[in-house]
Amino acid sequence: MSPSPRITPIHGGAVAAILKLLDSQTLMTLAVNRADGRPQAATLGYVNDGLNLYFVTGRDSEKLKNLIADPRVGVAVRGVGQEGEAIGVSIDGRAQPVTDPAEVARLNGLIQARSTDNSPFAPGADQTTVVRITPETVKAVAVIDGRSRAQA
Repeated sequence: MSPSPRITPIHGGAVAAILKLLDSQTLMTLAVNRADGRPQAATLGYVNDGLNLYFVTGRDSEKLKNLIADPRVGVAVRGVGQEGEAIGVSIDGRAQPVTDPAEVARLNGLIQARSTDNSPFAPGADQTTVVRITPETVKAVAVIDGRSRAQA
């Protein structure tokens, strides 16, 4: 059994800023571990519910096979700051397929409420699955004067 992750609380103002960023974006870069240890990174759409992130992937995808073998993931979400600057968040967490149809229905309500331009999650019985990322470490990241600065 692996040890429970150590969760360090972050300041309430930082949480609010991170949630505002996550709510304003729709794309994330997801990094997973392949069986041979090489990283696999992909940019894909997401919806968040608080700090939890959700995305859809094919049931026969390499990504899902890798996540089932090793659920540890890294996520980067980038927003836009002033000219030449960027703001973002870096998340280390664990991914798990969502199997509860009621949870998928609730997520579809979130998607429809946030944007009529986005399609709801529509996992087919044998085609796609919704995956939840539960964060273990969350860091705000700022790029100022060309230098990246992470804040816990």
